[in-house]
Amino acid sequence: MKGFLGRLLLAFILVPLIFCSCTEEQDFNQFNDLQITPLVASSLIYLESDEATINAVGGLGNFYVQTINFDAFNEQFVSENLLEGTLFYEIDNTTSKQLAITIEFLDAANNVLDVESFDVQPNQPTTFMREVDYGPTGKNLNILRETSSIRVAASNLSDSTSISSDPEPKVILRTAAEFLFQLK
Repeated sequence: MKGFLGRLLLAFILVPLIFCSCTEEQDFNQFNDLQITPLVASSLIYLESDEATINAVGGLGNFYVQTINFDAFNEQFVSENLLEGTLFYEIDNTTSKQLAITIEFLDAANNVLDVESFDVQPNQPTTFMREVDYGPTGKNLNILRETSSIRVAASNLSDSTSISSDPEPKVILRTAAEFLFQLK
């Protein structure tokens, strides 16, 4: 009997406390104040060539030319919501060659919108890095929005006979990008 009375007393105390507890009215309109700005990162271009391939093409010639389709911003929603972008370039060159690498951003009519050029010194002891901003603190953001393809060209500015002392001489170009979008 004591157990039953104890439970009944506990129920009489807890039930009013539950209804009198501190609750705050919920605001479901917070979604209208929400700002969503995701940062999307991606690799773009990877080029690797060994010194034998560069020598086979001969001196003072292109050893690599490629046009890459780039329709990342062809969707209107994506293009309109792009706030800024940053492209990252890294180049390693352990060959005995002085090289020129050119990256051109082309629109749908193959007009050049922007160019990044690199004079790559032979036997670089460290990785060359460049960061290029597009948007409020950098180049015009419309360059990225209107880019339909990217042309990459790499040229040998040296002879075709010199050989690096590195056991596996090669040039490597890596590019990556980060894009900031406003989704709401």
